[in-house]
Amino acid sequence: MSTLTIRNLEPTIKDKLRIAAAAHGRSMEEEVRTILRNVLAQPAPALGLGSRIHSRFAALGGVELDVPARTDSPRAAQLEQLDGGPAR
Repeated sequence: MSTLTIRNLEPTIKDKLRIAAAAHGRSMEEEVRTILRNVLAQPAPALGLGSRIHSRFAALGGVELDVPARTDSPRAAQLEQLDGGPAR
Protein backbone atom coordinates (compact mmCIF):
# COMPACT_ATOMS: atom_id res chain seq x y z
CA MET A 1 0.00 0.00 0.00
CA SER A 2 1.07 3.56 -0.68
CA THR A 3 0.88 6.63 1.50
CA LEU A 4 -0.51 9.93 0.27
CA THR A 5 -0.11 13.24 2.08
CA ILE A 6 -2.44 16.11 1.23
CA ARG A 7 -1.14 19.55 2.13
CA ASN A 8 -2.93 22.91 2.15
CA LEU A 9 -6.41 21.42 2.53
CA GLU A 10 -8.91 24.15 3.32
CA PRO A 11 -10.31 23.93 6.85
CA THR A 12 -13.89 23.85 5.54
CA ILE A 13 -13.11 20.82 3.36
CA LYS A 14 -11.43 19.06 6.28
CA ASP A 15 -14.46 19.79 8.48
CA LYS A 16 -16.85 18.40 5.85
CA LEU A 17 -14.68 15.31 5.50
CA ARG A 18 -14.66 14.81 9.27
CA ILE A 19 -18.46 15.14 9.42
CA ALA A 20 -18.98 12.75 6.48
CA ALA A 21 -16.62 10.21 8.04
CA ALA A 22 -18.48 10.38 11.35
CA ALA A 23 -21.83 10.00 9.60
CA HIS A 24 -20.57 6.84 7.87
CA GLY A 25 -18.86 5.47 11.00
CA ARG A 26 -15.41 5.63 9.40
CA SER A 27 -12.11 7.33 10.07
CA MET A 28 -11.28 10.34 7.94
CA GLU A 29 -8.62 8.27 6.22
CA GLU A 30 -11.10 5.53 5.30
CA GLU A 31 -13.61 8.15 4.15
CA VAL A 32 -11.03 9.59 1.73
CA ARG A 33 -10.20 6.09 0.42
CA THR A 34 -13.90 5.42 -0.16
CA ILE A 35 -14.43 8.75 -1.94
CA LEU A 36 -11.42 8.13 -4.19
CA ARG A 37 -12.54 4.56 -4.99
CA ASN A 38 -16.06 5.73 -5.87
CA VAL A 39 -14.95 8.63 -8.06
CA LEU A 40 -12.22 6.70 -9.88
CA ALA A 41 -14.43 3.63 -10.43
CA GLN A 42 -16.71 5.67 -12.69
CA PRO A 43 -15.86 5.23 -16.36
CA ALA A 44 -14.28 8.16 -18.12
CA PRO A 45 -16.57 9.87 -20.62
CA ALA A 46 -16.22 8.33 -24.08
CA LEU A 47 -16.69 11.69 -25.78
CA GLY A 48 -14.65 14.85 -25.56
CA LEU A 49 -16.03 18.14 -24.26
CA GLY A 50 -16.99 19.50 -27.68
CA SER A 51 -18.89 16.32 -28.56
CA ARG A 52 -20.72 16.34 -25.22
CA ILE A 53 -21.75 19.98 -25.70
CA HIS A 54 -22.95 19.19 -29.23
CA SER A 55 -25.01 16.19 -28.09
CA ARG A 56 -26.61 18.23 -25.33
CA PHE A 57 -27.84 20.96 -27.70
CA ALA A 58 -28.31 18.95 -30.94
CA ALA A 59 -32.01 18.36 -30.22
CA LEU A 60 -32.62 22.12 -30.34
CA GLY A 61 -31.68 22.22 -34.00
CA GLY A 62 -29.31 24.60 -35.63
CA VAL A 63 -28.66 26.71 -38.64
CA GLU A 64 -26.78 25.98 -41.81
CA LEU A 65 -24.17 28.59 -42.58
CA ASP A 66 -22.62 29.18 -45.98
CA VAL A 67 -18.88 28.98 -45.56
CA PRO A 68 -17.19 31.30 -48.04
CA ALA A 69 -14.43 29.90 -50.21
CA ARG A 70 -10.94 30.75 -49.03
CA THR A 71 -9.48 32.23 -52.17
CA ASP A 72 -7.75 35.29 -50.72
CA SER A 73 -4.16 35.02 -49.56
CA PRO A 74 -3.50 35.72 -45.88
CA ARG A 75 -2.45 39.28 -45.11
CA ALA A 76 -1.11 41.10 -42.09
CA ALA A 77 -3.61 42.92 -39.90
CA GLN A 78 -3.67 46.72 -40.12
CA LEU A 79 -3.36 48.05 -36.57
CA GLU A 80 -3.89 51.60 -35.37
CA GLN A 81 -2.32 53.37 -32.43
CA LEU A 82 -4.44 54.90 -29.67
CA ASP A 83 -4.14 58.38 -31.22
CA GLY A 84 -5.84 57.11 -34.40
CA GLY A 85 -2.72 57.15 -36.53
CA PRO A 86 -1.20 54.14 -38.24
CA ALA A 87 1.01 51.85 -36.20
CA ARG A 88 4.73 52.06 -36.84
